[in-house]
Amino acid sequence: MSLDSLTAAPGRIKADVVIVGAGPCGLFQVFELGLLGIGAHVIDSLAAPGGQCTELYPDKPIYDIPALPVCGAQELIDRLMQQIKPFNPQFHLGQEVVQFSRREDGRFSVGTAAGTCFDAGAVVIAAGVGSFQARRIGVEGAERFEDNGILYRVKDVGALEGKRVVVFGGGDSALDWTLELAPRARSLTLVHRRPEFRAAPASVAKMKDLCAAGRMRLFEALPHSLIAPAASLEGVNIKAADGTVHALEADHLLVFFGLHPKLGPIAEWGLELEKKALKVDTEKFQTSLPGVFAVGDINTYPGKKKLILSGFHEAALAAFGIQHHLYPQKRQFLQYTTTSPIMHQRLGVPD
Repeated sequence: MSLDSLTAAPGRIKADVVIVGAGPCGLFQVFELGLLGIGAHVIDSLAAPGGQCTELYPDKPIYDIPALPVCGAQELIDRLMQQIKPFNPQFHLGQEVVQFSRREDGRFSVGTAAGTCFDAGAVVIAAGVGSFQARRIGVEGAERFEDNGILYRVKDVGALEGKRVVVFGGGDSALDWTLELAPRARSLTLVHRRPEFRAAPASVAKMKDLCAAGRMRLFEALPHSLIAPAASLEGVNIKAADGTVHALEADHLLVFFGLHPKLGPIAEWGLELEKKALKVDTEKFQTSLPGVFAVGDINTYPGKKKLILSGFHEAALAAFGIQHHLYPQKRQFLQYTTTSPIMHQRLGVPD
């Protein structure tokens, strides 16, 4: 579909705002816009809302969401979905944005690979790290055990109960799941290619305490080959720095070698980039193109911290920036959800 045909498409959906990305920041953007009386359509290439939270670590505990001492990643998404219900956002899931252009009237034409076309007053990019794919274990025959014996994400932690588990990696995901599985697994081994870890020091210390107590093992090595004499996975051979090979029994291999982040088509939209992230201001989190905003991990600015908490703050300020972009003559008032009748009406709070 060309940009000309997209602009002229009679079936275009007219939207106040199109949000690209249905992760936590994209969902909270719906909420902040809704409080200002602005509706949103949400597009995501994944089949369900949640972004990385749902796709990569739905059971991972999160400890830095205000007022929630601990919250599972999927639980956070479920809570956000409940929170935005009053605003009736329209979701377009399993669709990748492939066409984008700014029109002469200042509005935007956006199109997906599925043929859905939008006429949007503003666009918010909340696409996390963009399209992503887990880095594979890289040993012969691994493909036939993916999502069975070899996991790059954990969707059902209960399926690992009482199993022999080997975890590969040295970052936060590897250490978080190591600690989570320590009381659940029949046997647990962590394999990392070097002695230094990229995870939180407190997590590394807890893991080493478990090793000292004999509750798990730690190897400095790389995956070498699978042990699968029949149709099922029975273990993995790992190769240490001195060249020795160790055989580890395993029902499941959890591989956390990180992601291949790619901006995909967004990189071709003509927006100013810095190290594969979209540059934004810190007043309204607008990109180099007026009317296009970016929140969450996909943006960058001085002092940027890639935290969900930071993304929520960005979404709040972006909402006011979007309101001004859509209605430049309208005076802006800061109203509080505790006392504002208008806010109560929009939230469906009974009088």
